[in-house]
Amino acid sequence: MSGTTTAALRPRRRTTGPGADRWVVLVVLCASLLLVALDATVLHVAVPAVSEDLRPSAIQLLWIVDVYPLVCAALLILFGTLGDRVGRRRVLLLGYALFGVASAVAACAHTAEVLILARALLGVGGAMIMPATLSILRQVFPDRRERALAIGVWSAVAAVGAAVGPLLGGFLLEHFWWGSVFLVNIPLMLISLPVGRLLLPESRGTADGPWDVTGALTAAAGLFGVVLGVKRLGGGEDPTSPLTLLPLLAGAALLVLFVRRQRRLPHPLVDLRMFRRPAFSTSVGCIVLAMLALVGLELIAAQYLQLVLGLSPLATGLRLLPLTVAAMAAGLLGARVLRRFGPRRMVCTGFCLTAAAVLALTAMGTADNSPLLLSGFVLLGFGLETTLFGAYESMLSEAPADRAGGAAAIGETSYQLGAGIGIALLGSVMNAAYTPRLRAVPGVSAPDATAAGHSLGEAYDVAGRLGGPTGTLLRRVARDSFVHGLHLTLLVSAGLLLLGAVMALRLPRIMQCGAEPETGAEPETGAGAESGAGLESGVSAGAGVEAGAEPGAAGVPSPRVSGKQRASGTPQVPEKPRVSA
Repeated sequence: MSGTTTAALRPRRRTTGPGADRWVVLVVLCASLLLVALDATVLHVAVPAVSEDLRPSAIQLLWIVDVYPLVCAALLILFGTLGDRVGRRRVLLLGYALFGVASAVAACAHTAEVLILARALLGVGGAMIMPATLSILRQVFPDRRERALAIGVWSAVAAVGAAVGPLLGGFLLEHFWWGSVFLVNIPLMLISLPVGRLLLPESRGTADGPWDVTGALTAAAGLFGVVLGVKRLGGGEDPTSPLTLLPLLAGAALLVLFVRRQRRLPHPLVDLRMFRRPAFSTSVGCIVLAMLALVGLELIAAQYLQLVLGLSPLATGLRLLPLTVAAMAAGLLGARVLRRFGPRRMVCTGFCLTAAAVLALTAMGTADNSPLLLSGFVLLGFGLETTLFGAYESMLSEAPADRAGGAAAIGETSYQLGAGIGIALLGSVMNAAYTPRLRAVPGVSAPDATAAGHSLGEAYDVAGRLGGPTGTLLRRVARDSFVHGLHLTLLVSAGLLLLGAVMALRLPRIMQCGAEPETGAEPETGAGAESGAGLESGVSAGAGVEAGAEPGAAGVPSPRVSGKQRASGTPQVPEKPRVSA
């Protein structure tokens, strides 16, 4: 078999077939995702209160904000592949427990060091939860049509969590102290742990060979270094600084060693052969490009709404809410769109829609234009979610089911890397367009011009300190320079999105629908056969195949080969070709 599951021995946890409780499993998994998505953004509005109470240094404050995504991104591959070995449900439940404990520690932190440690533990818990939710979803929905609908719901919940985080944080800060933004996790964990233990099925991949602990640690250290270096670049740090350059180079070197090691091992931690499949590698590339082009824009858009248009944080959140609503709608409609148009047209169209929205937003100026922002954000959210949905679904469906945890970890890691690189790249474009104009403002000294060139917020602070006509002039020049940089950044993003649309042409033209074989449906013979009803994860043959065949260049289906034949190395005798419905 290509995958095993202890659910086969427990009829009450059967998650496939008619009348199964897989939709209840989806609810539990979405609750897990909501928790992680909330925690990724809920702290943003609490940073001023944390600074006032704990008095952290600038470096400590940076680590308080960044250590969670840093640790989470670094450990995704480690825990994703560990779940394939020891059980995805087990890793998920351990992540729940760690998340709850770390939340309590963060809420009660009295020093910056304790809060940084708690946020790091939250990152570990998030790295355990995120790939486990996707890999379990991959297992309990063997039929690709149902799985596409489940991924749509999953992605819609992620959009809700990211949007609700700042709003929930703002509400809690108005009524309680800053630690309450962490305490909200504990009741959810107290519910999720027993419910998850009762309802979630245990599943794991093939356990051929020992787990590559050295490779897992190498990947974690390499990703940590790369993400740290990229985040420092995105924060405007000097690229030649040792604190930026050394983590970046060391992380890249470790990742190269990790790849070479995986190619040599007979039982690698991450099966790099997945990247030979055009659908898988293209999907990962599309995720990176989509996040690279868009995440930096979200940060710049929030600054535009608050600093250029003068909106309050709450009004800014409400202005960005249509983007989230459109993303939710795209996620819920994604399964139907994917079945009708196929991965290639869906992802390509999503990139084009997003590029059109970005180009439309270049009409933004120093005056508020509500209709333009509303239409642009709606189109942006719908196009982005359409792109990510199609890419994630194609990536998961193309990966062998026994490698679901590793595939999910690769997808989440590409998401995080794309976001980090996007902030660094678009931030650099923005700074290159914004800073030079501030050096030639009459009456502003060189030190003040340098300070004003760091950000629009600092420019406003310098202008307020100078006062008079000089301060007014500096404020106007800084605002105009920011809008100019925003336009240039939007054009670069549009180019990246159009590049993604071209890349998406390598995806399969049609969605191959069908269910992966169950143990009861296609019993195996020999010592490896399992008895009882349960979940068997089949391995697809060829690019983009799910219980059927992806038409090749000549339109001829490829033969389907069983997962056991692949795993055992026996000669592969193709079954009769079958064309999906």
